[in-house]
Amino acid sequence: MALNRHELRTLLTTLTARLLDALAADDLDPAVPHQVGAALVDAHLTRPTALRHTIAVLGERLAGDAADPARQARLAALQGGLAAGYATALQERTVAEQKRVSAAALAARAAAEQARCASEAQLQAVFSEAAIGIGIADTDGRWVEVNAALCAMFGSTPERLRSRHIDELVGDGARSFQDTYRELASGRRNQIRWEKAHRRPDGSVLWTDLVISLIRHPDGRPRHVVVMVEDITERHELRQRLRHQARHDRLTGLPNRALFFDRIGAALADPDTQVGVCYLDLDGFKVINDTLGHDVGDQLLRIVAGRLAGLLGAGGHLVARMGGDEFGILVEAAGEVGGQLTRVAQAALDAVRVPVRLPGQEITVSASAGVVAAWRTATAADLMKAADTTLYWAKADGRGRWATFDAQRHAREVRRFRLAARLPEALARREFFVEYQPLVRLADNVVTGVEALVRWRHPELGLLSPSEFVGQAEESGLIVPLGRWVLAEACRQARAWQAADPDRPPLVSVNLSARQVRDPGIVKHVAGILAQTGVRPGVLQLELTESAIMGVGDGRGGVPEESLATLNALAELGVRIAIDDFGTGYSNLAYLRDLPVHALKLAGPFVSGSGPLTGESGSSTGEAGARPGDDDGTGTDHVDREIVATVVRLAHALDLAVTAESVETAEQAARLRELGCDNAQGWYFARPGPASSVTPLLGTRLIGSIHRDEPAAGSAAS
Repeated sequence: MALNRHELRTLLTTLTARLLDALAADDLDPAVPHQVGAALVDAHLTRPTALRHTIAVLGERLAGDAADPARQARLAALQGGLAAGYATALQERTVAEQKRVSAAALAARAAAEQARCASEAQLQAVFSEAAIGIGIADTDGRWVEVNAALCAMFGSTPERLRSRHIDELVGDGARSFQDTYRELASGRRNQIRWEKAHRRPDGSVLWTDLVISLIRHPDGRPRHVVVMVEDITERHELRQRLRHQARHDRLTGLPNRALFFDRIGAALADPDTQVGVCYLDLDGFKVINDTLGHDVGDQLLRIVAGRLAGLLGAGGHLVARMGGDEFGILVEAAGEVGGQLTRVAQAALDAVRVPVRLPGQEITVSASAGVVAAWRTATAADLMKAADTTLYWAKADGRGRWATFDAQRHAREVRRFRLAARLPEALARREFFVEYQPLVRLADNVVTGVEALVRWRHPELGLLSPSEFVGQAEESGLIVPLGRWVLAEACRQARAWQAADPDRPPLVSVNLSARQVRDPGIVKHVAGILAQTGVRPGVLQLELTESAIMGVGDGRGGVPEESLATLNALAELGVRIAIDDFGTGYSNLAYLRDLPVHALKLAGPFVSGSGPLTGESGSSTGEAGARPGDDDGTGTDHVDREIVATVVRLAHALDLAVTAESVETAEQAARLRELGCDNAQGWYFARPGPASSVTPLLGTRLIGSIHRDEPAAGSAAS
């Protein structure tokens, strides 16, 4: 029964609500669009345009953000499910109609043979006027009767159709069809269902859904077959369009991420093919969207996509849009693929650099690319993960370039990531501990203090030096709680040394990271630890790097007000302030006049002449004077006399003490003493160790290295 306008509107509103709910759900229930499609058929909305308009409206109104591949995939799945439900319901309805027609045909023929009544005319009317093509053939495959719809589908006349064998029309002579039809004609099968394409006389393609049913005599012997043909060309084309949309990017028309992964998987499965991937990303694309608008950004993406597809796609490479401003290029070769990959990457970057001319403006962009050649055990996911990592390297190295995958570098970064992920748990499990390195007064070689240095006893990797985890702690922000813990541990030990020698307690020096200096609660925390442990403020020295103090500066090399306020507040507590690694940052003594600084720690390179330390200084986990000896035996050749002499002279003019790090030889110690340096630390005097090993050295005079018999190879941090 046809629905009136109100009933139709109510039905469509209900079905639309179901589709919206399904699309918004966490997991798309495939049954919902399928049921909605079936409901349209149940409501007799079966005209050819009904499904097409429904799919089009859903695509236009629910598309949302074109750059959201997940939403597009869900929408395509919803549209496909609706089409499938519609098609299935229509097929079931057609089959039911076909069965009714078949039953009516048999009943009419039986009635004609038995009673020769008017029912034969009724059957002929149904047969002739049916909307689907119907033909009756004998068991040998010769047509007995065909209706007008069947003739129209194949662009033929009844006479020409009846002159052809059934497999010429519906089977195109295919061996598989002939074998299946023989099974049907012999009675071993009751029905054949076949979806296939046919070529009409005018050259057009007809897609059909064929149902061939066996009609038997009352005793069960095969009698003849009824062929019912439904034109599903429009439905097939819709299905193809939906499939294409699900695997191609709507904005650029390029293959999407899903198709790209499938092609990589297929290429990797071919043992005769070498596979590589170039993963491309536009530099600063977000700025274009934010300043010029998303419309301009979309135009730029379409132009870049066209260039890449025209240049590299024409060469046989698959170019895909991976999402946002990222593109993937798949390179396949019979031989070594590395050289071809780098040429493809360079060609892609050159193509992107060509200025893009848009109405009223010209835009020039660059791109970065990661290049990866597949290894023997690589999967598509492995390859893309490596490509993404390599793209990040290219970005970090300055953009506008390509980088090749380095398995060793990747392994190091994976290790760094795993260490970073475990840092919070390690701190909670007390896997960190503190060692101390003596600070020696050069005038008499007496140990007057120590520097606290953190270590990590990893349950799987063993003892880790600060260089292996400080960077990760800085990046993650865990350096703040870790630094607080080191400060508390050092102060607890300082209290014990202070109790043992109240008149001359050793100076305990602790590094503060840049993050700790910027922490608003740092002053309160230091005051709290001093109060809790009872350590006299003058016993504690806080070491800060130049960069930690300067921060972002004021554009003229000055000290930010917040940094100056923090330093003044710490100095008011009575603690000493030292500038660590002096000479590796701003190296400017002028700003020291305005700071409450008590000491400078001369950077190791000025003493050893061998470049920066092993990355362990400048934080609460730093290591001063821990660089292994690589001296050639002369010692003084590695001391930059002029720099050290100038720094010492100017520091003393500002009433600042100077401590030299990385002292490894007697010659270096003597030269520093001659130049007026106040204190020193390094392997020449003593390596870092637990408090129990350092305690006997406090207040004593060290003559030469206490580890002179030990090789000076490796790092004290290890």
